[in-house]
Amino acid sequence: MEHIAFREWLILSFLLLSLTASLIIFRKLEHADMILYDRFMQWNMHEARQDILVVAIDDYSLNELGKWPWPRQRHAQLLKQLNAANPAAIGLDILFTEEEPQAATDQISGDQLLADAMTQSNRVILPLIPQNTGKGLETTRPIPMLANAARQISHIHLEPDQDGITRSVFLREGMSNEWWPHFALAMKDVAQNIPSGTERYLPGQRLPLALRKSDHLSGVWQRDYRMYVPFSGGSGHFQSVPYVSVLRGEVPDSFIRNKYILIGPTAPGMTDSYPTPVSGNDGTTPGIEINANILASLLDERAIIMATRWQSMLYNLVIPLLGLIALQRLSPRKALLATMILLASTMTGSFLAMRYASYWLPPTGAVLALVVAYPLWSWRRLEAAIRYLGEEFMALDKEPHLMPELNIQDTPRPVLTDKLEQHINAMRIAAERVRDLRQFVSDSLASLPDATLVTTTDGNVLLSNQPALIYFASLGLPKVNDSLVPYLFSRMSTPQVSDNNNDPAFSWWNILDLQHTASMMQGVEVRDPLNHDLLIKSAPCYNAEKILVGWIISIIDITAIRAAERSRDETLHFISHDMRAPQASILALLEMQKDSTTALPQDELLSRIEKASRITLGLADNFVQLARAESQDYRFETIDFREILLDATEEMWSLARTKNIRLETSIPPGDYPVRADRALMTRVLTNLLSNAIKYSPRDTSVQCSLTLEQRLADATVICSIADHGYGIPRSEQNKLFQRFQRFKNADQPRQDGVGLGMVFIKAVLDRHHAQIDFTSVPNEGSTFNVKLPSTHL
Repeated sequence: MEHIAFREWLILSFLLLSLTASLIIFRKLEHADMILYDRFMQWNMHEARQDILVVAIDDYSLNELGKWPWPRQRHAQLLKQLNAANPAAIGLDILFTEEEPQAATDQISGDQLLADAMTQSNRVILPLIPQNTGKGLETTRPIPMLANAARQISHIHLEPDQDGITRSVFLREGMSNEWWPHFALAMKDVAQNIPSGTERYLPGQRLPLALRKSDHLSGVWQRDYRMYVPFSGGSGHFQSVPYVSVLRGEVPDSFIRNKYILIGPTAPGMTDSYPTPVSGNDGTTPGIEINANILASLLDERAIIMATRWQSMLYNLVIPLLGLIALQRLSPRKALLATMILLASTMTGSFLAMRYASYWLPPTGAVLALVVAYPLWSWRRLEAAIRYLGEEFMALDKEPHLMPELNIQDTPRPVLTDKLEQHINAMRIAAERVRDLRQFVSDSLASLPDATLVTTTDGNVLLSNQPALIYFASLGLPKVNDSLVPYLFSRMSTPQVSDNNNDPAFSWWNILDLQHTASMMQGVEVRDPLNHDLLIKSAPCYNAEKILVGWIISIIDITAIRAAERSRDETLHFISHDMRAPQASILALLEMQKDSTTALPQDELLSRIEKASRITLGLADNFVQLARAESQDYRFETIDFREILLDATEEMWSLARTKNIRLETSIPPGDYPVRADRALMTRVLTNLLSNAIKYSPRDTSVQCSLTLEQRLADATVICSIADHGYGIPRSEQNKLFQRFQRFKNADQPRQDGVGLGMVFIKAVLDRHHAQIDFTSVPNEGSTFNVKLPSTHL
């Protein structure tokens, strides 16, 4: 089968590379390459040279000086202004192909004035253009007076590509064996005093010799040195000043000195603009700014070098070949990743070659081959896989069935007509069996009450039931499948083996180690970040050949068991100490009474026995009330919370009276309906009032208030009980609702109690879906707020 796959890979590679080579040879991807070229050019723009200045014939100048054309006397005045600032060169991108009519009042013609200004400057370059006059192609030059006065005559022809976008220019063009430099090249020559034709740096592709030396009598316009322009930017990129501002002397000489001055139209109505790769949303770039880009590239000695056809073919064939090798060698996922990397590398390489080497390597051939190669090869792989699976499914159909199949003999079998239908039917039956077996395993796993994981031999999770997903999601680990078990358990506490054989070198990899199977089947006890007590067990799984294939790991929550054990220990401690102490005191008093030397007066004896008995009775009553609060025996009814508060204050009135403490009640008019167990909720308030009275000095007050907080969808009854007592130490406040916690400041009297009252309050409020909060300042008092959902409509 491997030989067949390799043969198909060779055929696919040959066809794909041949197609790519054909597309490059016949230039079928040239349009796509040029689109990428333009995009890369836009990303490759850089800062404009500061020694190039555009004097723009813009809308502002037209509004100030009148409609075009302007008299040549005005251009002469402009040149005089520029000459005074000593520029490096002046390119006058205006055609002067006809003489200007001279007015009778003018002693000197405008042409003469302009020619004198050009002669004085000796830095002015004028353009010419080829023009078809009906008798063939001819050169349209400036009038002789101006042509003789100019330092250099140059052509301003731009070369648009087939899509109409101007990307290149010919640095030399001519006719009748007479050559002219491009406008920008002539400006560089004039500024650097280089005779035309002797330039040291002259970039661009040279045309074939046969075309360069075509018959000059045939009227052929000759072109040479085609340079692709590395545009610095689009419209408005170079420094620009309005024509009228220079004419009026508003531009300082220092801004013009030693700069290349390009004078030309930028106003939209003068139609001297062309689409370029960097035109962007503007659509076109004025011709004078295109010339500025060309001049900047010549001064920087930087031009785009176009790869030859063979260089382009090599680039576009080697990369797809690497991709095809990756497809044949790597897995589908890695092959896809390699294909994506090659695609990114192809585009990035082409861009970097343009940016840093000014070299254009068209990438679309390689990109197209890579994009097509992966799905084609995946299709061939899938075809082979389906064929192989079909054979395996038919063999599987002959194997003994593990799951019972009901009434399989009554199931009508389809009439098989060919090999394809046989494969399809075998695949259908095998897939049904696999689905049934999968469903059986899934149902069995899901029906387990404890969180359970099924892993590979190296601990990678394959299956997990719903309790496992819920548990790990609560720890902030939503992704369980495909995770490593040691990673899932890494935040647990240090494990303790249940058989007390603590291993100081224990790690979570032990649960995947056959050497620790015995201890791990008994389980290790840990505590998770949520302070849950867990028992974690693992057991190995073997296949039919007794080879280890995975592990089954169960996570048993024993928090309730450990909490019950801790509660039992606390209760035993309480019974053995707190409840035993009063009874021991009574027995000690009775023993003392038997001896006349130690006997107490009758009244004192009875008082001490009564106090010890009441302490025991109070402790027993607290236990009974807490047991009821934690039981399921609640009698809920709809009642006004005002009545519960009044019952509680009435019950505590006598206790408050003994310490001369005032119970002040503030209940605004209105209803405060809640659904509650009246007896237990009254006990909650009496416990709070009792604590407020006990832990307050004499001659103070306890305030009780009720408020109804109304929201859009619900309402809440808030009962506040505030005292002016000793308060709760800040270090003890977080232990307020724990069992057997008692608090005492150094300056407050001792109070009897076992520390179950607040636990009772919290248990009752939890069953009522209520909340309690408090604020307490030592020696200033405490305020407790009980918040119950109201049934108020």
